[in-house]
Amino acid sequence: MVPRAELPVLLKGVKEIGAKYGFNSVCYGHAGDGNLHVNIIKENMSDDAWNKKVPLGIKEIFELCVKLKGTISGEHGIGLVQKDYMPIAFNQTQIDLQKGIKKLFDPNLILNPGKIFN
Repeated sequence: MVPRAELPVLLKGVKEIGAKYGFNSVCYGHAGDGNLHVNIIKENMSDDAWNKKVPLGIKEIFELCVKLKGTISGEHGIGLVQKDYMPIAFNQTQIDLQKGIKKLFDPNLILNPGKIFN
């Protein structure tokens, strides 16, 4: 999610990052709130490239989002894809605070285990 005025920059950046790492993507979203969904398509990528290159591309996409004054997630929140990239958007104090809130409402860590924090 980025400010609406930055959507063209983000979309162009996503396509450039895809070309750099050898993947195509389908992008769609909610232009009204600056939310862009990026679906990376495996197509003919080898499993090795998929496992090694795509995470580097995802990291760059999230770094671009933050550089554009956005964040790494939109309306769906942090989940399995974003959780490993949280340090791009949040400092350790912010992450620790989020963990504390999770622990407060879920002291036994049984609600959606592993979805945001291991």
